[in-house]
Amino acid sequence: MHIQTAPLLPDRPRVIVIGAGIAGLATALRLATSGMAVTLLERHGHAGGKIRTLPSAAGPVDAGPTVLTMRHVFDELFACAGAQLEDHVTLFRQTTLARHFWPDGSTLDLFDDAETSAEAISDFAGPASADEFRRFNARTARLFDAFDAPMMQAPAPRMADLVPHVLRQPSLIRDMAPLSSLRSVLARQFSDPRLAQLFGRYATYVGGAPHLSPAILSLIWQAEAAGVWVVGGGMHRLAQAIAGLAERHGVDIRLNTHVQEIRLTDGRATGVVLENGTTLEAGAVVYAGDPRSLAVGSLGPALTGVAPQTARLPRSFSARVHSFAATPGGRPLQHHNVFFDADPDAEFHDLMAGRIPRTPTLYLCAEDRGQNTQPPQVERFEIIANATATDTKTTPEDLDQWHHQIMQKMADMGVTFSPLPPVTAITTPRMFANLFPDTQGALYGQTPHGMTAALKRPTARTSVPGLWLAGGGTHPGAGVPMATLSARHAAEAISGDRTLTSLSARTAMHGGTSTA
Repeated sequence: MHIQTAPLLPDRPRVIVIGAGIAGLATALRLATSGMAVTLLERHGHAGGKIRTLPSAAGPVDAGPTVLTMRHVFDELFACAGAQLEDHVTLFRQTTLARHFWPDGSTLDLFDDAETSAEAISDFAGPASADEFRRFNARTARLFDAFDAPMMQAPAPRMADLVPHVLRQPSLIRDMAPLSSLRSVLARQFSDPRLAQLFGRYATYVGGAPHLSPAILSLIWQAEAAGVWVVGGGMHRLAQAIAGLAERHGVDIRLNTHVQEIRLTDGRATGVVLENGTTLEAGAVVYAGDPRSLAVGSLGPALTGVAPQTARLPRSFSARVHSFAATPGGRPLQHHNVFFDADPDAEFHDLMAGRIPRTPTLYLCAEDRGQNTQPPQVERFEIIANATATDTKTTPEDLDQWHHQIMQKMADMGVTFSPLPPVTAITTPRMFANLFPDTQGALYGQTPHGMTAALKRPTARTSVPGLWLAGGGTHPGAGVPMATLSARHAAEAISGDRTLTSLSARTAMHGGTSTA
């Protein structure tokens, strides 16, 4: 076994971060700017994790997240490194948040201004529906403001803290509708079922079904309503920018490096063993992958007590994702486009029964639009359809049939592509499971279903000293902004770890060689 320590200053605490997804990148950057020596290990050949691309005739096409929301999270991240976000990526704020299509030919655009959206809804469904939207927007704004600090910004929210917070503002109970599902509260909020269907889709942003997700998830609307930005060139440019900034601050990023095991010494995490047998020592380890890997023993049998709930709780949904280049025809598109089915429930009944939906909602991202220029003749596209995380029985023939069904649905809704993308342009849940082991193909960690689901996520601090968590599978949850917030929670907790400081001092006394 070969033991390495990076050539670092002996008086700097040494931290290893496993996983260069958005959370791992953000954690590494924050730790480096706080004065720590950081090694970031990534099993794949690119940084970004689920922010990934596939090749196409028009260049790299995103095959994961498509836009930036909650911009302040990223402004803060870059500011901690003495930088400005807009100096590293080109951002285009979207006036039109999304264009929505229904089989009856109706369409609705929503905007980054609530009153403009209300006026569009009035034209779409009448003045009464516009007033219903105004009340919905006000209610979700109150929820977002009320739970941002005690939930999302708190490193370890607890029911014991949240209950007094809610009781001090009794109107919050009505806004939360704690005994209602998202679907049921939206059905009461909107008289037009198309609007309930539209806002119910926000449950899928965290891998859930609206009839099983808590009503409070309606506040996700506010994250989008506060502003949506397209990253020039694609979301992968954001990951590249953070990686570059991290390297400039001394982070040692090692791609194509697989961690076989997290080492424990006297019950404390003290480093990692790589697949090739090399051991890297450190005073602390951050695991920025799906915490289920720890719970099922993939990084060592001694760690199965970490985040054990992730091994027993149901998983979130996954997706089938087309990523391709083509020339579009038919109805005009925005950057974000959503194509609904006439039946808002059939898709979720299939998903909960473990089936691939026969009539899925389709999310189409026209990646080259929304950037203040005319799109090229051959554009990059991503189509996302919800799927079960355990889509393991699909045969090539089944996938081919589904692929043609989806292309026909797009044509029936008035959008065509030339050439049609090949079936090889699809990433399936099984492929996601291979790319991200132990996730079972789930894209958002554990299920968001149930009133207390958010409180069941693991937090940055684990039961093992020296081992910390970050990522979309931990608090505050799935999505690029949430995973980036988790990095702040982890970095701040590590910076306050007195044991790590003590280990660093002992390292300095021994000439820079770790004694842990």
